[in-house]
Amino acid sequence: MRMILMGPPGAGKGTQAKYVAAKFGIPAISTGDIFRENVSQGTELGVEAKRYMDAGEYVPDEVTNHMVRNRIDEDDAAPGFLLDGYPRTLAQVEELDGMISFTGHKLDAVVVLTVNQDELVERLLQRAKVEGRADDTEDVIRRRQEVYAEQTEPLIEVYRDRGLLVEVDGLGEIEEVTERIFSALSSVEQS
Repeated sequence: MRMILMGPPGAGKGTQAKYVAAKFGIPAISTGDIFRENVSQGTELGVEAKRYMDAGEYVPDEVTNHMVRNRIDEDDAAPGFLLDGYPRTLAQVEELDGMISFTGHKLDAVVVLTVNQDELVERLLQRAKVEGRADDTEDVIRRRQEVYAEQTEPLIEVYRDRGLLVEVDGLGEIEEVTERIFSALSSVEQS
């Protein structure tokens, strides 16, 4: 199974990625984790990414694409993978298409967690308190939601047009959302 998990910041992607990946026996690949790993290992790509991350900028597509390509080429991703946080732009969709088709595979599903924006802001403000994230102010959180709407939401229509989109209500207890995802994906597995 090769899939993407999408949704706005605070929708629960990271939490759900672990459960979904475990069920399918595939790695959950988060661009944030890839960035941190490359930076901590001091790789050439990590050094380049760190320059942008330290400045609070997005890591350019060229660097991100290269890191993702390297990661999905690893042995544990041969049977499939779950991407969390990638692609985020239309250019990255095209790049991912090329990566996957090069291996002779295809994308099986794109799961989108849908959550009311006010609920997302509340979740992230709560997380900021619990985890001591002083930079996660309501203004910053709302700006991240705007960036998601501008840059990433258009990808939803691309994947809907391709017949790959699976929308799941992201509100509720973690276990409830996980069950909704598994239920929605069961129809994908059978097709």
